[in-house]
Amino acid sequence: MKQTNGPYRLGIVGCGNISRVHANAIRANEKTDLVSAFSRSDDRRTAFCNEFGISGYTDYGVFLRSDDLDAVVLCTPNGTHLDFGLEAAAAGKHLIIEKPLEVTVERGKKLVQACRSQGVHLAVIYQNRFIANVLKMKKAVDDGVIGRPVMVRVAVKWYRDQEYYRSAPWRGSFKLDGGGALINQSIHTVDLMLWIAGPVASVQAHKATLTHEGIEGEDNLVASLKFKNGALGVLEASTSIVPSQDRMIEINGTSGTAILDGDSLRILSGSNDNSTDTSNMADVSGAGKQGGAGSSSPLQGLTFDHHAAQYREIFDRIDEGLSAPVSGEESLNSLAFVQAAYLSADKQTAVSPDDLFPFHTQG
Repeated sequence: MKQTNGPYRLGIVGCGNISRVHANAIRANEKTDLVSAFSRSDDRRTAFCNEFGISGYTDYGVFLRSDDLDAVVLCTPNGTHLDFGLEAAAAGKHLIIEKPLEVTVERGKKLVQACRSQGVHLAVIYQNRFIANVLKMKKAVDDGVIGRPVMVRVAVKWYRDQEYYRSAPWRGSFKLDGGGALINQSIHTVDLMLWIAGPVASVQAHKATLTHEGIEGEDNLVASLKFKNGALGVLEASTSIVPSQDRMIEINGTSGTAILDGDSLRILSGSNDNSTDTSNMADVSGAGKQGGAGSSSPLQGLTFDHHAAQYREIFDRIDEGLSAPVSGEESLNSLAFVQAAYLSADKQTAVSPDDLFPFHTQG
């Protein structure tokens, strides 16, 4: 909970590359101030704290007990979020977590429950919801501009070289990454799919590791989907594609089609003989684009604008006593989908995400 009348004072845990995106997003907001960082890596912590002029900590308990800390930002490997988060919640600190919430629904639910019992807010970063054309696509679908959805196609066909996985051993591991291309690179797009097209009733998936050595998780996954609204869908997730492609979400409705290609949006309406492109939106410069789609660097082309927008809304909602976007509970939607896809691929049978966590919409 907030300790002063000034901005919320935030500390970052983990000083890897993504921490700098968060640091700049925090600094871009009047309601937030970056004051500290914790990392077990002396070199990374020192460089990060010198860059941003903040205090550095080598002991997580001491970091949490600091008098000038209101919220903790976790930028650590996925499978460490529960342990770090439980300690932060027990210390009365709000939590902001770089996606995904955790590596399994079971671990994620423990973190959600701990934050609820301690009366602290929990938000998971899904900054792509704040891209202008994503918001326009959701509004078009919600308003019935394309009619009732009947088909959904989602593709995250990216490239990561062998060095990407070799440079950080947690990447592609079950314990710390939770899997491979689906839970790491594609979960942002899975979140958008569920947020815009609605919950999935069942998923039938196949996965494989085809182009990378020494990783436990998949570098390729395909799935067929049945949505609760009756629509059918397909999903492709890969870190093996040469050349890499922009992420794609296509929703075909009874009276039109909405296509998000990268960050550009087209809405087509009318019959096949009279289709019109009613929206070739302006946000196509690459600002806020999903990082690293075209290279083996996950941060190439990634700015902090949309992170900053989510941070702004998180603390606006906290001030209003509302659940933060995306709340811990809502973030379990995408995690349940990912886990259902993995279970389906392992068991070679269709799995319902609701069996892992009933779909939750933002309150």
